[in-house]
Amino acid sequence: MRTFGVEEELLIADPVDGKPLALAAGILDVASGSGKGPEDAPSLKSEFKQEQIEVNSRPCGTAAELRDEIRLGRWLADSAARTVGARVAALATPPEFHATPTLGNQRYAVMGTEFGLISREQLTCGFHVHVSIESPEEGVAILDRMRAWLPVLLALSGNSPFWMGADTGFASYRTQIWNRWPTAGPMDVFGSADGYRAVLEDLLGTGVPLDEGMIYFDARLSRGHPTVELRIADVCLYAEDALTIAVIARALVETAAGQWRQGEPPSDAVTNLLRMSNWRASRFGINDQLLHPADQRPYPAADVAGALLRHVRRALTASGDLALARSGVARILKRGTGERLQRQAYAKRLRLADVVAAAIASTHEYGERSDVGLARR
Repeated sequence: MRTFGVEEELLIADPVDGKPLALAAGILDVASGSGKGPEDAPSLKSEFKQEQIEVNSRPCGTAAELRDEIRLGRWLADSAARTVGARVAALATPPEFHATPTLGNQRYAVMGTEFGLISREQLTCGFHVHVSIESPEEGVAILDRMRAWLPVLLALSGNSPFWMGADTGFASYRTQIWNRWPTAGPMDVFGSADGYRAVLEDLLGTGVPLDEGMIYFDARLSRGHPTVELRIADVCLYAEDALTIAVIARALVETAAGQWRQGEPPSDAVTNLLRMSNWRASRFGINDQLLHPADQRPYPAADVAGALLRHVRRALTASGDLALARSGVARILKRGTGERLQRQAYAKRLRLADVVAAAIASTHEYGERSDVGLARR
C-alpha cells in the first residue's frame, strides 16, 4: 500500500472583519513554544505570505489515519492562531485583500523583487497530495499517465470565487492567479526520468525560475521526498472533501503505475487542450460541464467525476477506499464545493466578513466526531 500525506495552506484571518492578518511568524512561535499537540502530529510551517500557514501531515497508510491528521492539523493551526487574536480558514483566496510585500525567508524576498505584482498578489492557498513512489522512473511514468485526469480534482476542490472584494464568476479563481507563474500548469509527456530532468534543466537554464522549487507543474516529483506531488487542487473548505480528493489522488497514482507496469502508453492529450480543461474546471467547478479526459469534449460534471471513479475503481477497491470515495464525490456533487458555501454566505447580507466567518466555521466542522485526533494530545 502506498503511503500518502497532504499539505494544506490555510488563510490567517481576523475573526471580526475577515481580512487577512500577517501573523504566521507569531503563530509559529506560539505553536513551537506551547507544547500543543503530540510530537507525532502534523507540522506547521510558514509559506510564501505571512497571511497564510501551511499544515503538513505525516505519511499515512490508511484514509482513517489521514482523516485524523487533517483534522488535528487544522485544530493545531487554529489553536495557535486564537492565541494571537486570529483564526485560520480553509479559503483558497481571501475574499478581501490588498497586495502586500513578501516577508519571510531570503528566497521569498528575492522572488518578491524578481516577480513584481505576481508576488505581491500571491496570497492563494492550495492543497497538495504526496503519494509514495518506488523510483523516479516510476514517478515520471505516473506523471505521464495521470495528467489528463488532474483537472477533475481541481473541479472537485473549487474554493475561491472571491478576489479583491469581487465575485470573479470562477469556482477556482486561485487557479487563474497561480497560473501567472511562468512554470505553472499542465505538463507535456516526459517519457522517462532523464526526460523529466532535461525539461527541468532547460527551464532553469532560462534564468526565469530561480530554482527547482519554482517548478510549479500541476503534478511533479517532490524534491525532498520519494513521492509524486499533485498540486492542482484548491485547499478544500471541508476536511472530508480534502480526504476524498486525497484517496482518489492515491488511487490515480496507483492506477497510472499499473498502466506503466503493463506497458500501456502515456496519455496522448495535447497540453494546450489540458489548459482548456483546467480553465473550464477553474471557471465552473462541478456546476456545469467538464472536459472528459478521453476526448477533451464537454460532458456534465457528474458524468466526468463518475468516469474518474471508474478509472481508479480497482485501486480504490484494493486500498479499501471505494465506498469512501464514492460517498465523498456524491456529497460534493450534491452539496457543492467551498465556492458554493462562500457565495451563499455572501448572498445573505452582501458582507465579505460573513463569507470568512462561515468559512472558519466550516473549516473546523468534523462531522460526527469533532474531537477526532485531539485525544492524542
